[in-house]
Amino acid sequence: MADRISRRQVLIGGLSVAGAAVAMPVLAQTAFAGSTPEAVDPSAVPADDLPWPEAKAIVAATTLPDIPSTVFDVTKYGAKNDGKTDNTAAFKAAITAANKAGGGIVNVPSGTYVTGAVYLMSKVNLQVSSGATLKFSGDASKYPTVLTRYEGIECMNRSPMIYANGESDIALTGGGTLDAGGTSSWNKGSDRAYLESLISQGKTDPKDRVVPGSGHNMRSTFVEPYNCQNVLIQGVTLKNPMFWQLHPVLCTNVTVDSVHTDPSTAHSNTDGCDPECCDHVVIKNCNLGAHDDNIAIKSGRDADGRRINKPCQNLVIFGNTMNGNWGGVTCGSEITGGVKNVYAYKNNIVGATKFALYIKSNTLRGGGAQNVNLDSITGAPVRSYVFLTSTYNGQTGSHPPAFGPITITNSSCTKTPKVFDISGLSNDHVKGLTVTNCTFNGVGSASNTIKNVDNVTFTNVKINGKVVKG
Repeated sequence: MADRISRRQVLIGGLSVAGAAVAMPVLAQTAFAGSTPEAVDPSAVPADDLPWPEAKAIVAATTLPDIPSTVFDVTKYGAKNDGKTDNTAAFKAAITAANKAGGGIVNVPSGTYVTGAVYLMSKVNLQVSSGATLKFSGDASKYPTVLTRYEGIECMNRSPMIYANGESDIALTGGGTLDAGGTSSWNKGSDRAYLESLISQGKTDPKDRVVPGSGHNMRSTFVEPYNCQNVLIQGVTLKNPMFWQLHPVLCTNVTVDSVHTDPSTAHSNTDGCDPECCDHVVIKNCNLGAHDDNIAIKSGRDADGRRINKPCQNLVIFGNTMNGNWGGVTCGSEITGGVKNVYAYKNNIVGATKFALYIKSNTLRGGGAQNVNLDSITGAPVRSYVFLTSTYNGQTGSHPPAFGPITITNSSCTKTPKVFDISGLSNDHVKGLTVTNCTFNGVGSASNTIKNVDNVTFTNVKINGKVVKG
C-alpha cells in the first residue's frame, strides 16, 4: 500500500512512479517542501504557541487530507511546459488517473504551463513544483459553468481557476506559481444586482441563476474548493488575480499554510483568503497581499444567505503578514449566516491595510460575529485599529446582526489615526469588549468611539503612553 499524508508529514517520503522509487522531500505541516520550518522562515509561528486552549483544540481537530504518495507526472499525460501549449486536457487526464488509482500526487515539474480551469478530484494533491508556473488561459471556453458563489450568492458561473465540488482529501501544494493574469479578457464584471433580481423573482434554485450567456458578467474566484472536506493549500504563490484569491466555501477542515497572494494588482476586490460558511479553518504563516481585505470571513448574503443559513466558525489565524488596503482580519460583509469562534494570533499588519480588525454588517444582512479574539497583533493600520459598523453601506432591514464578545490582548500599534471605532445600534448592542495588556502608540486621536457596547473592560491599556480607564 502506498504511503499516505499524515498529520505531521503532509507530503511525501518515498514515492513511486510506475513502480520506481523516487526521492522526494518531506514537507512538514508548517513548512515548504524540502525545508524545515526554521529554514523557510525563522519567524514561523507554531500552533503550540497559541495562547488559547480552544484555538489549539481547533487546530488539532482540523484534519489534513489523506492522500497516497504515488506520483503522476503531468508531462507523462501530454503536458508541455513551453508556455504556449494548451494543457487543460493533460491536467484533467493526470488528475483523473490519480483519482481512479485511489489517489496520488499529480506533480507539475518546472516550466510554464498554459491551462484552463483545473478540477481537483478526491485523494489528489496537485503539486506545483518550485520553478513551475500555471498560466491560466484567456480562452473562456476552457472554464465550464459550475456551481459557485458570487459575493455571497449561489449561482452558476464560469469555473474558478482551481475548483472542486463535493470532493474530499484534496491538496494544492508546492513552491510554484499560479498566474491568472491571462484571464482578464473574460474574467470581469460585478453585476451582483442581476442575481438579486432573480432572487426577487423567486428563483431560489442556483441552477436557475446562470451567468454565462445572460448578458451579465461576474468575475470568477481564483482557487475555490466548494463543499469539500480535508483541504490543504500550501506553499504556492498566486499572482495577478481578478477577484477573491482563496475562497473555500461550505468546506470542513481547511488548512492554508505558507501561501503568498498578490498585493500589487490594480484590480479591486482581490481579497487574500475568504473562507465562507466553513467549519474548522486554519490560516497560518502566510504572506497575504490583497487589493481589499486580507482575510475576510464570510457566510452568505441576505436572502440567499438565510436560505443556506450556515455559519463560518472555528477559525485560527496565526503567523501571517497582512498587506492589503482594507481589513487585516475582517468579518463580513457577506455575513448573513454568522461568524463564530475566531482566534487571530501574531499577525503583522503592513502596507496600506486600514484596520487590524474590521467587522461589518447591517440590518439587511444580519448574521454577525461572535467570540472574536485577537492576541499579539501588531502594525500600523492607516484608519483605526478596530472598526465595527452595524450600518455598512447604509442598508437597512429587519435582521439586526449579533456582535460580540470581542477580546483583544497583548497587541500594539506604532501608528494609527484612531484605536477603537466601534458602534452597535441603540436596539442591538455589541455584547462585550475586553482589552488587556495593549499598547497603542503614534495615535492621532486618543479619543475612542465606543457606542452601544455592553461590558467594556480595559486593563493595562495605554494610548500614547496614557492609561485608558474602563
